[in-house]
Amino acid sequence: MAELIAKTPAEGLLPVTAGTMTLTEILPACVTSVAPFKGQEKAASAALKAACGMTMPGPNRATGKDGARAVWMGQGQVFVLGPDAPADLSQYAALTDQSDGWVVMRLHGTGAEDVLARLAPIDLRATVFKRGHTARTTLLHMMMSVTRSGANSFDIMVMRSFAVTAVHDLTIAMKSVAARE
Repeated sequence: MAELIAKTPAEGLLPVTAGTMTLTEILPACVTSVAPFKGQEKAASAALKAACGMTMPGPNRATGKDGARAVWMGQGQVFVLGPDAPADLSQYAALTDQSDGWVVMRLHGTGAEDVLARLAPIDLRATVFKRGHTARTTLLHMMMSVTRSGANSFDIMVMRSFAVTAVHDLTIAMKSVAARE
């Protein structure tokens, strides 16, 4: 019988450092898709707040903090990263475990905005895209979720199958930006 070995999505790929920037893998304990049933958005938000200390975010926003974050992923869908979704939330929303399907990375350091400006077609400058803002957009040819998690810090989520490509593309952009400094 084959012996399976658990690996993280970016195992052996990260961390990567270029200049003042670092790309690391974040390993949330759980990633749960929460899709509130029609008319149950407020009840789902209240249940999430009672259990995890964060509300359901509005469009293009994230709530919570490191270790327990809720990220808007599209109309009627939020990902809860970190804590297990509370069991009583299932009466207000459809819950799906997405833990093995996504890689979560953090790009941190001076120049992080410039790196993403080379790869994403949206304005991620701090004056426009503030802490707690999130967007579903492309990272070159891959779909991603990007959330500003700090002044010079972004949390990036792509599907697990794109982990190698995303790390490669981000590394090339990081080295290009670092070379200009």
